[in-house]
Amino acid sequence: MTAPRPIRKSMLAHAARPDRFARLDRLRRDEGSATAEYAIAILAAVGFAGLLVVILRSDAVRGMLTDLIQHALSYSG
Repeated sequence: MTAPRPIRKSMLAHAARPDRFARLDRLRRDEGSATAEYAIAILAAVGFAGLLVVILRSDAVRGMLTDLIQHALSYSG
């Protein structure tokens, strides 16, 4: 079994300054992390929407959708 570590002056200096720990606690808090997560999710959604717009603007996809809608509207059953 090893002997306990001696208390150093730097440890005592930290203990004498509780405001330093308060500042560290403020830095460790995760306030604003939810906002950052929402921002990332919104950016991903905007990127996906942009990709869909590019895909849907192509003539082939537009023709397929038009045919699908015409077929659905003309179906009498």
